[in-house]
Amino acid sequence: MKPGNRGCYRFYRDTLGLTPQFAAPDGPYAKFTRDDGTAGLALQERAQMARVLGEPAAAPDGYRSLIALRVDDLDASCRELTRRGAVLAHGPAPMTDRMRVAHLKDPDGNLVELQEWLTPRSAG
Repeated sequence: MKPGNRGCYRFYRDTLGLTPQFAAPDGPYAKFTRDDGTAGLALQERAQMARVLGEPAAAPDGYRSLIALRVDDLDASCRELTRRGAVLAHGPAPMTDRMRVAHLKDPDGNLVELQEWLTPRSAG
């Protein structure tokens, strides 16, 4: 998370609808959960984590992470998220014969993948 990035905080809270568990809207740390308790997500400023690890806080090249969220109805989820201001980068589209996906980016450029499973994992 970039320092002072309220846009990223609002994206996860307002656009994706995740519930802040512990957060300061300006950083350096925020933790979100889904209402059904199936996922948790923590965002931390790169510089703060670099200090903890004793490493440089160089800006990443390319995509360094992917946040994947499973949804029941991909098309409906995409419509709702775009209504809330999200911009789809890709999809909805088939990923495999068992899954459809759509991708969007948070304000820091991190990829978020929405996954709709077409068949149960045990069926394939």
